Amino acid sequence: MELECFVMTPFPPEMVPGRPDRDWMDDFMQRFPYRCLPLVMANTTGWEILCPTDITIVWNGGILKNDLQITCDADPGYNLEHIVQSHFTHGVVTFHTGYMFRTPPGYSVMASGPPNIVKDGIAPLSGLVETDWLPFPFTMNWRMTRPGMVSFKKGEPFCFVQVVQNKSQDEIQPVIKQLESDPELKKQFEAWAETRQNFNDSLMARNPEAMKEAWQKFYFKGERPDAKGEVVSDGHVNRRRLKTPKIIRAKPAR
Repeated sequence: MELECFVMTPFPPEMVPGRPDRDWMDDFMQRFPYRCLPLVMANTTGWEILCPTDITIVWNGGILKNDLQITCDADPGYNLEHIVQSHFTHGVVTFHTGYMFRTPPGYSVMASGPPNIVKDGIAPLSGLVETDWLPFPFTMNWRMTRPGMVSFKKGEPFCFVQVVQNKSQDEIQPVIKQLESDPELKKQFEAWAETRQNFNDSLMARNPEAMKEAWQKFYFKGERPDAKGEVVSDGHVNRRRLKTPKIIRAKPAR
């Protein structure tokens, strides 16, 4: 299966597999947030499109296009129109990805901001695009949350793309149940809750073994507490290995 990325500009922004690292996660003692596997997996389940230069965005709070000013910090003469502009008014910042995406039938591209990155003063707007037929590119938009200034640095992701199976979503039926309706699952939950409480109590008591272990790794390893260390899911993944986009050069015309 391929995600085709057709170049729409002479110098398209770099596109890379999602990276696990986040500055705010690094700032925690012992990089504690990286122990949360769902957080790290979200960071890496998609491809980042990177800002090609440093830019500054200033919004005065108005609704007009000219109320939002965008400049290039590194090169005042840089042509930003092919990368970012004020297009939709009302403090919306529009980035051009530089690509037209094409997916196999039934698959779409979800475009959003990079997961678990928080920017003060601006928020990403997500979009689901039917890229299995669309013959033109889409944009990535952010909206200023208050008047002021924000910046994007060179190499910072401004768009995060994921491939999703589109129409199958309509076939999913959420069903709300009582836990007692699944005795086996209830038993597994109770086993986890007991080990969780015992482990936390041991940490509070500064038990040497618990202090050395530091945190329970059942989910990280794909194990259940009642399964005595047995991996219970063949599909468990604790590290994403997305492919780096490969470049196919056009053959010269004869």
